Amino acid sequence: MTVNSLHDQLPSRPASAGLRRRGWLAGSGALLAAGLGVLAFWHFSVTDQADAQPAAPPPPAVTVSTPIERKVATTTRFTGQFSAVDEVALRAQVSGYLTEIHFRDGQIVHKGDLLFVIDPRPYEIQLEQATAQYQNAIAALDLADAQVKRTSALQRSDFASRDLLDQRVQAQRAAQASMQQAQAAIRSAELNLEFSRITAPFSGRIGAHQISVGNLVTGGGNGGGNTLLATIVSLDPIYLDFDMSEADYLAWKRYQQGQPAGAVDNTVEASLSDEKTWDRRGTLDFLDNQVDRGSGTLHARATLPNPDLLIAPGQFARLQLPTSAAKPVLLVPDSALVADQSNKLVMTVAADGTVVPKQVETGPLSDGLRIITGGLAPTDRVIINGLMRARPGTKVAPQAGTIAVAASS
Repeated sequence: MTVNSLHDQLPSRPASAGLRRRGWLAGSGALLAAGLGVLAFWHFSVTDQADAQPAAPPPPAVTVSTPIERKVATTTRFTGQFSAVDEVALRAQVSGYLTEIHFRDGQIVHKGDLLFVIDPRPYEIQLEQATAQYQNAIAALDLADAQVKRTSALQRSDFASRDLLDQRVQAQRAAQASMQQAQAAIRSAELNLEFSRITAPFSGRIGAHQISVGNLVTGGGNGGGNTLLATIVSLDPIYLDFDMSEADYLAWKRYQQGQPAGAVDNTVEASLSDEKTWDRRGTLDFLDNQVDRGSGTLHARATLPNPDLLIAPGQFARLQLPTSAAKPVLLVPDSALVADQSNKLVMTVAADGTVVPKQVETGPLSDGLRIITGGLAPTDRVIINGLMRARPGTKVAPQAGTIAVAASS
């Protein structure tokens, strides 16, 4: 049997099966090609993303400077209130109608200036009556003197009795007393007439008048019911009152005791609310004799000149007292300090650019800079600008700067 005959005897396969096999092989090849394409696309995408990642940003730039070294005397600051050295409430001392006002409300008046006039005519009449009574008393005294002289001569010649002489002497003494009473009446009338013209007792600023012309004012008595006319306060010099705590008092007192004999300086420096410098000088001239048990403070008072009359009683001011001699301190800008609860920190930059916080002890301001009393070295590089870009432990790019010093006061 030939090969051809054997092939003819085998069962034949349908034509559709061959087509399905060729279709499956074609589909598998297509899926494989698609998978290889996706794999190649993922590989190149990952490679491109890795190559496209940005580099790490450079460290932020900050400005640094070493603290300023200077000798500064430690001072303690207080808040005080001005008060007048002299303050007077002008009240009527005699009664009558107010006829004249010789000032403008709030103006500066000088000692002896005429301010008010109360109708003087009743007191002029009283003065004339008192003068007439005085003249009458003088005439009566002259008559009594003459009668005593004549009676004395007659009594020595026994032409007058001793009893008559005693009567003449008594009349003489009564006439003399009447003359003294008339003299007192004249002084009283003159004083009342003087009180009808109210003048300034010292130089200062007068307030608003409390009663107008034509009103009846009441005087006399003990002053409680006297009519208030106006008030005057002195302005130059002026007091600055303040309270110091026991600790501040002890610090100031020990500083004073440490000064050489005869070198104690009670000078205080003051600054008004709108002033940045401490150009005003005064003298601490009063300390109360005891510490207030309730507040634990001691009342003190300084006297300051006020030649330009800028300061008015009742204004507030800051003042400072020295509490130690000048000693070396470090100064940094107040803006370089960071508050951490009750602590104060400054940010410094190490040699490798790392931000290192340091806790410091601070004092008052001096020429616009904060005094650092501890926790900082003179060689530390303090961040004075760009503090918001600095974080403890991070790297920064320090740039050298200079701390600006305000004009010394």
